[in-house]
Amino acid sequence: MAGHAKRDFSPLNIAVLTVSDSRSFETDTSGALLEERLLAAGHLLAGREICIDDVYQLRAVVSKWIASKDVQVVLVTGGTGFTARDTTPEALIPLFDKPVEGFGELFRSISYQEIGTSTIQSRAVAGMANQTVIFCMPGSTGACATGWDNILADQLNAEHGPCNFVMHLKSSETEACETRG
Repeated sequence: MAGHAKRDFSPLNIAVLTVSDSRSFETDTSGALLEERLLAAGHLLAGREICIDDVYQLRAVVSKWIASKDVQVVLVTGGTGFTARDTTPEALIPLFDKPVEGFGELFRSISYQEIGTSTIQSRAVAGMANQTVIFCMPGSTGACATGWDNILADQLNAEHGPCNFVMHLKSSETEACETRG
């Protein structure tokens, strides 16, 4: 945006978690897409795991990353629908120090342009925990592309203005955005 100070790109340490009872690394196209996109953007892959849709196992994996001094971002794909096995929001929302309400709202708004009213069946959520931002997206590869390409690529880029999440993350030296001066 015009009129905002130029900030330098800062590569982030990003972990990817696929929530699935049936995927393997060979069949996990959503996790693979997120890994490909984050690496292409210049970020670092801090870890990649697949976890069954179990509240306590999900919390254990994400808690490990939140507690790590190295992981700054966690991208979660899967478990955000309405089946009995979809428990990602229930598992992870209690871990959030602060919710990022706007993520789910913006994701569904953008998704509406692609899949119409079916977007209301997405329970995409995000939050901050221990200076780590966690974004939870649906399990479809298309939904992950929507989330990364239209929201996360900018919000995880220190050059994006007027604001982005980089300044809020642990081990970040990025200055606060101008609107918060």
